[in-house]
Amino acid sequence: MSVRVDHAVTSGTFSLDGETFDVDNNVWVIGDDEECIVIDAPHSVDDILAVVNGRSVKAIICTHAHDDHVRVAPALRQATGAPILLHPADRPLWELTHPDELWDADLEDGQTIKVAGAGLKVLHTPGHAPGAVCLYVHDLGCVFTGDTLFQGGPGATGRSFSDKDQIVASIRTKLLRLPDETVVHTGHGDDTTIAAERENLT
Repeated sequence: MSVRVDHAVTSGTFSLDGETFDVDNNVWVIGDDEECIVIDAPHSVDDILAVVNGRSVKAIICTHAHDDHVRVAPALRQATGAPILLHPADRPLWELTHPDELWDADLEDGQTIKVAGAGLKVLHTPGHAPGAVCLYVHDLGCVFTGDTLFQGGPGATGRSFSDKDQIVASIRTKLLRLPDETVVHTGHGDDTTIAAERENLT
């Protein structure tokens, strides 16, 4: 199978609850030489387009609507013609960054989005954000977790629209059921595996 995962890191800020922090975000692009899907649209359209490298973008999938994951989504949509996909439960967060425009299609738990012969299965994993999703790619043995699961454990839940008990339940019911060897591609920082994170869930 020619489908592959391409990756870059882009830098910017994250703002919520009146505070702003410097952050580095992973940019994930999955596809082949002809077409691809972009996962999250953080700080720079140019950085994302460098990873796309001229391919046709079928969709821009947002793992959740914190500003450091959707800030340039509308601009990327304009540049590529690709629709933005987001879980509707994250509308309140989306509107904090983009009050005057919406995404194009809703993500639903269990749906599969195809690209380059591979399927990305949507797993609704609320907790870090109400509409947080992860994307499991069986064919590649990996899952894109956004800010739901990192190397070291669950994502942060100390801010508005987040819930610690909920994120732990989401990880237990949706992610820990994946094969142990599944590679976890996160929204920030290094990769990990499902097996490695079992012991980090408290």
